[in-house]
Parts: sequence; structure tokens; C-alpha cells
Amino acid sequence: MTWSFVVALGGFLFGFDTAVISGAERAVQIYWNLSEFQHGLTMAIALIGTVAGAALGAWPSDKIGRKNTLFIIAVLYFFAAIGTALATDWSIFILFRFLGGIGVGVSSVTAPIYISEISPAKSRGKLVGLFQFNVVFGILIAYLSNYLIGQGGEESWRWMLGVQAFPAALFFALIFLVPESPRWLLVNRNKKAEAESILKCIDPSTYEQELESISQSHARSLAANKKESLFSKEYRTPVILAVLFAVFNQVSGINAIIYYAPRVFEMAGLGAQSSLLSTVGIGIVNFAFTLLALNFIDKVGRRKMMLIGSFGLIASLALVSVSFYSGQTDGILILVYLMIYIAFFAFSQGAVIWVFISEIFPNEVRAKGQTLGSLTHWVMAAIITFFFPALTELLGGGNTFMVFAGFMVLQLLFVWKMMPETKGRTLESMDRTINLH
Repeated sequence: MTWSFVVALGGFLFGFDTAVISGAERAVQIYWNLSEFQHGLTMAIALIGTVAGAALGAWPSDKIGRKNTLFIIAVLYFFAAIGTALATDWSIFILFRFLGGIGVGVSSVTAPIYISEISPAKSRGKLVGLFQFNVVFGILIAYLSNYLIGQGGEESWRWMLGVQAFPAALFFALIFLVPESPRWLLVNRNKKAEAESILKCIDPSTYEQELESISQSHARSLAANKKESLFSKEYRTPVILAVLFAVFNQVSGINAIIYYAPRVFEMAGLGAQSSLLSTVGIGIVNFAFTLLALNFIDKVGRRKMMLIGSFGLIASLALVSVSFYSGQTDGILILVYLMIYIAFFAFSQGAVIWVFISEIFPNEVRAKGQTLGSLTHWVMAAIITFFFPALTELLGGGNTFMVFAGFMVLQLLFVWKMMPETKGRTLESMDRTINLH
């Protein structure tokens, strides 16, 4: 559906904004003669903004609507790009990087919610998965853009960061073409006629049943006097599922491996240039298997993909660990193992996380639930990313990767014992799906 493609462009900007700094970080450090602490803050400030944005994401989504929140996200991305590109003062630079991070955080809450709420049940996984696909695509394009623009001399870093203004402006313009979420209109504004019109556009054959289902679900919620507090007893199961899913996403070590891939490959004996080139291979594998996952998520189902992925992650992480334990590390072999790891991650956790969390909460608290899942994800990402260098220094490569493999054993048990299958279910039937599991 065209509306999903438009909103998924927010995922492209998400990925682009996250990765683009990698090409400019060295030049930025030299330009302002930054100390190690200042340079570390410059690199981390967007992630801090992402945590803040994820924490705040539910408020605008519920109060002013999903569509208006998407406008805010586009504006944040646009001004973050322009501000960082033109900044002549370091404090101004990190302020605009922080604003871009807020855009990423809010986007990780609002875009998956919106897409899940305007997608037919039979294709919801694929359409919400477009968001993750575009995140990965944005990362690849950022690396390519940095490479091409980087040929332009000392001031090329400004263009690297500023070029994001173009897709951000396009995103802003295209949002005018999408409607508000029909579920938000009905549940938060009681605009039944508008909601019906949009549902009819989504699927003319089922819109009446869909409208009735949303209305009945909302009426049951009101009749039961359900509190809007996310942490009330009736929402306990989806809260536990969302938090555990987000935690396992990060204790797989994915962000540590993506951010520190050159360091890992150098630990394994590859030279600096070979290490950098190897990260491109990892990016391509990530992209390819995310694309593959989109074609299976509504056929195979979320739970089966997570089971397959868990086994693959355990095996590949264990192989990396054993390679380090052996003391005769082969850089090429570890590169192959990590590419297998990335393939299984992209096919399972990478593709499923935003889909699953956006599905499991009732309409009344979906934005708050997505915020909780997203916030957990980003806080864990910050913790793992921050501690990974110290962890490898303290424990060594073998023990570090065996810890990640151990967490994936726990993930396998979580998927097997706790995770419900949400494939093909309407959002309003999720209560019964989750409670029966």
C-alpha cells in the first residue's frame, strides 16, 4: 500500500541519520579539535536523543495524531541536517545532532504504529517490516553517500550531514498524501465517518467488519473501565512480551557488532583496510536478508521466524566464540561466521521486532506500548554499545561472544514458551491471541 511506503520513508531517514555520522566523525574531531570526551559525546549525543525521543513518542502520537507526529519527525530530520551542516560552534552542532536523535526515537514509535493501524491483517507483517527494511536501506545509502561525497575535500563532512535535508523534505511533502490512522480517529476522536472512509480505501471488502470490530473493542474497553495506565493488570502480558523482546534484540550483540565491526575484525587478525571493507559486506548481507524476511513474515509467521533465527544466532555466535578461544583466530573465518549471524538476525529479530511490538497492544494503549518497547530497545542499545569495548578488554573475544550466545539460548526459550503467533490476526483480536497462548 502506497501509504505504508510513504511512512516507511521515516525508517530510511532513521537509518541514514544513525549511520551518516560515521563518515564525518574524524573530520568533526579535527575541525573543533575535540578531546576524547568531547568526541565521545559528539558520537553518543544522537543516541541520547533517540532514548529521549522514544520516551516521548507516545504523547504526540496519542494527543495530536499519528499523521501530525510524522510531520514533526520530518521537520526534526530536516533541521538536524541543515543545522549540523552549517554549524560553526561545537555546542550548536551537538544540539542539532540531539534533535536528529529525537526524530529517530519518535519515528521508531510512531511509524510502526501508523503502518500497523492502516494495514490489512493478511499483509501487516510485510508492510510494517518495510520500516525495518528502509532503516537498513538508509544505513547502506548513508555509507555510499559518505564514500562519494568524501572525495570532495576537507569540508565534505558538511555535505555528508546536510544531504539528509533532501529526503527529509520529500518525506514532509509526501505525508500530505496519507490519511490519519482510522483507529486513532475512532478511539481518540470518535470520528466514525472519517475512520470508515479510510478503512474503505484500505480494503473495500472488509471495512464494515473492521469498523465494527474496532468499535466493539473500544466499547468493551470503556465498559470495563480499563485504565489508560500501561502498567495496569490487564496489559501485563503484552508489557512483558514487549520488554523481553526488546531486551533480547540487543543482548544478541547486534549493535556492538554493527558499530564495532572493524574492531572485531582487527581482534581477529584482519588489517585495518580489510576490516573496513568487511563491514560493507556485513551491510549488504543485512540488507539482503531483511528483504528476504519481508517475503516470509506473513507466510511463515513471526514466531517460526524467531525460532529459526534463535537457532542460527546461537550457532553462529558460538562459532565466533570458539574461534577466539582457539587462540588461532582466522579473520576470514570469523567474517564468514559474523555474516551468517547477521543473516539470521536480519531474518528474525531485525525484521520482526517493530512488527510484533506494534501488534500486541490494544488500541487504547498502543502508542504507550510501542514507546515502552522502543525505549527498552534504545536504552539497551546504549548500554551494550557503551560497555562492549570494556567487555572485550576484560573478558576477551571468546567469553564476550559466548555471553551473547547464552542470551540467545534464553531467547529461544522465550520464543518457545511465551511468544504468541500474531500472523493474520486483526489488531482487535490480539487480546484473545495473547491470553490464550
